[in-house]
Amino acid sequence: MSYGHFAYLYDGLMEEAPYDGWVRLVLDAWEKYGPCGEKSLLDLGCGTGELSLRFARNGFSVTGVDLSADMLSVARAKSEEAGLSIPFYEQDMAQLELPDSYGVIGIFCDSLNYLRKEDEVKSTFSHALSHLAPGGLLVFDVHSPQKIERGFVNHSFSLNGDSVSYIWDSFSGEEPLSVEHEISFFVLDESDGRYDRFDEMHYQRTYPPETYRDWLMEVGFKAVSITADFTNSEPKPDSERIFFIAKK
Repeated sequence: MSYGHFAYLYDGLMEEAPYDGWVRLVLDAWEKYGPCGEKSLLDLGCGTGELSLRFARNGFSVTGVDLSADMLSVARAKSEEAGLSIPFYEQDMAQLELPDSYGVIGIFCDSLNYLRKEDEVKSTFSHALSHLAPGGLLVFDVHSPQKIERGFVNHSFSLNGDSVSYIWDSFSGEEPLSVEHEISFFVLDESDGRYDRFDEMHYQRTYPPETYRDWLMEVGFKAVSITADFTNSEPKPDSERIFFIAKK
């Protein structure tokens, strides 16, 4: 999956993302379930580091990991500009290998949905467990099955902006509860007033909430909380984003 050009457009396109909701979710989870000791957080699938910076500003010692070198380039630049010391590593979350352990490991903004295979999700859970301090928390969110099937598949989206526009078409993937996103970006070249076109393909796949819960327990997590849509309520048939808090 390519994030080459998308990495440098991402923050502009995500300006209205509910980042404060993810921060509040983690702060509440830490207060309610978290281990004693240093507030350390590993941001898996950190992207451009927007949440990494926000967690650092909220008292966490943060490390970021992402598979995209371009995303990490943006994240490092933002961290330096903000005067924050956040180490960022280029790694596959399903093959995580770092020397430290953390009080919280977060996989936010449906980053887990970009894994294609069941074994990759299970491996991510297993590696996360091994990198958590005793009593540590794995916090993540995913698209609900209905969001994939009714919110994305066979839908088109578009943006007609001054400097960036896109046409976004979503189709059913080969695997159950998966979707292929075909996106064409048109980016203004201010030097000559023309628009450059960049095409990217993105893939996402999800599973029923109980499947995630079973996999978490299978790899060794002791307790799992499941809620939906930035609330404390259990998922409903029309829920769009499912949140998990798993305790080591």
